Amino acid sequence: MKRALPRPATRDLAWKIPALAASAAAAMFAVFAPVPALALTLDEALASAYEYSPRIDAERARLRATDEEVPIAQSGYRPDIGATADYGYRATDIDPGPTTDRKPRGYGVSLTQPIFRGFQVKNAVSQAESIVRAGRETLRAVEQEVLLEAVTAFMDVVRDQAIVRLNENNLRVLSEELKATEDRFAVGEVTRTDVAQSEARRADAVAQLDQARANLQTSRAAFERTVGLPAANLVEPTLKMAMLPGSQDEAVNIGTQENPNVVGALYNEQAARYNVDRIRGALLPQVQVEADYTDRFQEQSGIDSTATASVVGRLTVPIYQQGGIVHAQVRQAKHEHLARLQDIEQARVVVKANTIAAWSQLLGARAQLESAKAAVEANTTALTGVREEERVGQRTLIEVLNAQQELLNSQVNLVVTRRNVIVAGYGLQAALGRLDALSLGVTGIVYDPEAHYHEVDRKWFGISITHEDGRHERLDVDPGVMK
Repeated sequence: MKRALPRPATRDLAWKIPALAASAAAAMFAVFAPVPALALTLDEALASAYEYSPRIDAERARLRATDEEVPIAQSGYRPDIGATADYGYRATDIDPGPTTDRKPRGYGVSLTQPIFRGFQVKNAVSQAESIVRAGRETLRAVEQEVLLEAVTAFMDVVRDQAIVRLNENNLRVLSEELKATEDRFAVGEVTRTDVAQSEARRADAVAQLDQARANLQTSRAAFERTVGLPAANLVEPTLKMAMLPGSQDEAVNIGTQENPNVVGALYNEQAARYNVDRIRGALLPQVQVEADYTDRFQEQSGIDSTATASVVGRLTVPIYQQGGIVHAQVRQAKHEHLARLQDIEQARVVVKANTIAAWSQLLGARAQLESAKAAVEANTTALTGVREEERVGQRTLIEVLNAQQELLNSQVNLVVTRRNVIVAGYGLQAALGRLDALSLGVTGIVYDPEAHYHEVDRKWFGISITHEDGRHERLDVDPGVMK
């Protein structure tokens, strides 16, 4: 719903022109006026995004699934225990002789305990632990991406709200300008051309305001999708310089050591190295102990039962098995390890480039901010002067309209630049690997990936799972209805 545009209460033209200039200047300061204390801050929005994001929850679930690789690998240390039982009927007809029937039955228990498997289990456990640590870095990378999206969405709303206010004020000023021009035309001070120019500029202002409002609705939708809250009463933040490094070299040094993509690549290389040793272990001797106990009944005529117990130590020495498949697998794993080494270098190169780019964008945005502030001040002064000169006949109306448009453009540019400074600052944090909830300190409760890891690390049996909030899965409930 559009509000009615204000109109002057008098036709006295002398006071209108300076009043319009004062109105434009006041609007510039109103854009950056303090917001009520009950509004939503950036830190609160980041905390909400961290707690709400389905993408983060999905990655946490994937990491908990990866945690299970460790008990899977540790199962190689544990015994295999099995039991069997059977029951049958057997009839024997001897000619000449009697016919006999028996009901042979029995049960047995077996145990196989690995003693030495060529260090395969040890290396499999180490490989699984490295994969888990790499998964934690993947989770941290996803957290960073979500939080950077939240920062961008927050600042987009702040920017678009300010642009809407600027365009609303611009429309109000141009509407008053049009009314004043019509009044002056009525007394013969200006021509129909001046009126048409004012009408055209006002029509352009209406179109710009409609587009600005559409952009704001789009930004609010993106904000709610990312943060999980409606975008209302957002507080424009200031960049926390204390959280940023002091130089580009320092930033690059931090990024190439702490960025989750680099750290994850290091753990993946470690896992690939353990994988080579694990596969090579199949070429070494294997030692295990086998224990069996069986009890048979009515197996033979005249014998009621037979119990057998045995304990065997078994040594297996591989000489040439399966056509040399293990040798090929070792070579394959070595090549994969070499690829992981190059992945580390690639990750460092990418992080270095991203860090330099983020640093440059931040410096550029801060420099542009100072220029944008100066442009707003200069255009405000220029508009006031042009209006005064037009009042005494030294300027034309189109020059006044042009000055008004230049002021609006500089104000919009200032709003956009303020947004770019904040986004660039947090983008640099992401490049460093420090844009996570723990580093930012935006929430008092941070997800601990080690809690689930230690829960399943030494778990020997059980098929229920623990949810993030501590709930346990009930096997008698359809998983589809669990919240």
